Amino acid sequence: MGGSLLLFWASWFFAKNKVAVNRKDRMRLILCGLFGVAINQMLFIKGLTMTTAIHASLLMLCSPILITLLAFWMLKERITIVNITGLAIGITGSVLLITGRQSASQPKDYLTGDVFILLNGISYAFYFVLVRPLMERYTPLQVIRWVFTFGFIMMLPVGWLQFGEIQWQQFTLTQTGVLLFVILAGTFLAYLFNAYGIRILGPGVTSAYIYIQLVFAVTIAVLFFDEQLTLPKIFAGTMILGGVYLVSLKKPRG
Repeated sequence: MGGSLLLFWASWFFAKNKVAVNRKDRMRLILCGLFGVAINQMLFIKGLTMTTAIHASLLMLCSPILITLLAFWMLKERITIVNITGLAIGITGSVLLITGRQSASQPKDYLTGDVFILLNGISYAFYFVLVRPLMERYTPLQVIRWVFTFGFIMMLPVGWLQFGEIQWQQFTLTQTGVLLFVILAGTFLAYLFNAYGIRILGPGVTSAYIYIQLVFAVTIAVLFFDEQLTLPKIFAGTMILGGVYLVSLKKPRG
């Protein structure tokens, strides 16, 4: 988070059309930092250490479903019977994935990890809904810079002690390269492109990127982590995908 924050601030110095943030938007930025960075990242990283990459990827498909629920509740967007059906199917698929029979190689604390991943999705859904009005008034870089600033400050009390325990001298060249990749591509570019997507396409379409992430995550997990893609997991994932599709359908106007 700290490395990405430095990149966001460095990019801001070269940005054009700088506009001061309105005082009334500061609390919304703070909430975006809380839900979009602090809670989201800590739950996801901890959850991923306790469950499998396949479970985490499938459960993250619930984000568009959660975004639809929050948009209906907070933004008063219309929801149809088809959308409600999609919500029910997607939630059922998530429950089946978590409570279904697990393989012997499944981590013993996978259930807690799955819950963390779901809570991470809820937190990120709140962020998507909260950040939408800000994207209409400011540039994506300006918004994400402040979101990361507030989020990083909130993470410091929790992560500082663990950060101090890192044995940097034991890092290999490969591990250092992986860490830099996580900072530059997995965090800085991912959040920046997400912000541009929300501004131009809206949160609903932007959240569809998660489908592509699922393909890569599952493929890598099977090929390199020796994880098993079983029929029950495929069935549960199909239900979640079907639910997301129905949730994304909009009632035609006129």
